[in-house]
Amino acid sequence: MNMFDSASLTVVGSESAVSQASGGMRAPLVGTITSLESLREHLQWAIELEHSTIPPYLCALYSIEPSHNLEAVEVITSVVVEEMLHLMLAANLLNAVGGRPRLDTPQILPGYPRPLPHSDRSFEISLFRFGPDAIETFLKIEQPSPTSGPPEGDSYETIGQFYESIKQGVRNLSATLGEASIFCGDPARQVTDEHIYGGGGHIIAVNSLDSALAALEEVVEQGEGANHAQVWDGDSDVFHPERDQVGHYYRFQELKLGRRYRRGDTPRSGPTGDPISIDWSAVRLMRANPRTSDHAPGSPIRIAQDQFNHSYCSLLRSLEEAFNGVPQMLGAAIGAMYSLKAQAQTLMQMPTEDGLATAGPTFEYVAPDRRASRP
Repeated sequence: MNMFDSASLTVVGSESAVSQASGGMRAPLVGTITSLESLREHLQWAIELEHSTIPPYLCALYSIEPSHNLEAVEVITSVVVEEMLHLMLAANLLNAVGGRPRLDTPQILPGYPRPLPHSDRSFEISLFRFGPDAIETFLKIEQPSPTSGPPEGDSYETIGQFYESIKQGVRNLSATLGEASIFCGDPARQVTDEHIYGGGGHIIAVNSLDSALAALEEVVEQGEGANHAQVWDGDSDVFHPERDQVGHYYRFQELKLGRRYRRGDTPRSGPTGDPISIDWSAVRLMRANPRTSDHAPGSPIRIAQDQFNHSYCSLLRSLEEAFNGVPQMLGAAIGAMYSLKAQAQTLMQMPTEDGLATAGPTFEYVAPDRRASRP
């Protein structure tokens, strides 16, 4: 996954917080960011992390039968839109410090099931149809950090701990090297709201320590709520602007528990507001973790899966170009993502050979030289 020469990286290894023989000094925590090169590497990991959540959310979303479970559709759609925001913010951060975002790379799509990139591998993300298994996976992805959880730049337990490590690294490097040395990227590479966005929060152009910290805070608050004590993320509900929005973790709690959060509710109280009705049967029976290798070359399912993968990897190429100097391409790239819905839903209507389930999109990487000849 490394974008840079490993000899130039100074990410600390796995011996964290161990007392040294002289003076009782403690070693830095795992994944401590101590150089501009390691900061760039971690921000590329952030791009890979944010992207890794999108295929599971899309599978669950696309598996819901049309005109059913509209509240669940709104919840998952809002999370997907905000994960795209987080992806853009991670790209802005990497560009701001002189890096180069990479999305059209095998590391982005290593296959499912898979752990969160560079996590402690305590659980795997799977591609599930909408249902209790999918919601439990989403809750694990978005799990808030404990208030005492240390920053962890590698082998992290929660996404919040990973981003706290990046915050700490940005602050420390700005103090030791100076902001001008850290935020050395071309401002023209920054994506802003004028290019595209229609969800909660804002695309933040990053050019300083303050703007970098604001971008990182936006990512964490939308995922796990504000300040570890609130369910609210500080934004308005994108589908219902009159409502305040809860963090991703708490949106999925609403679906699990069948009830909305209301003012006065806390993480401890759980949601006590209006009920949410879910019809668990109004879902296409997509096989968990579909793979092209499950189907014979030339079979209708295999052809449709290959076509989806070609389209998705072409989308990743467009996003990479948008984040590397052509932000005007972002609108077309996001539009292409939504057009994939029809391909995915076609697959979810194709019975598998055993007749027990339907097919689904596999999100497998296709090398650029193989995309020219469509199946």
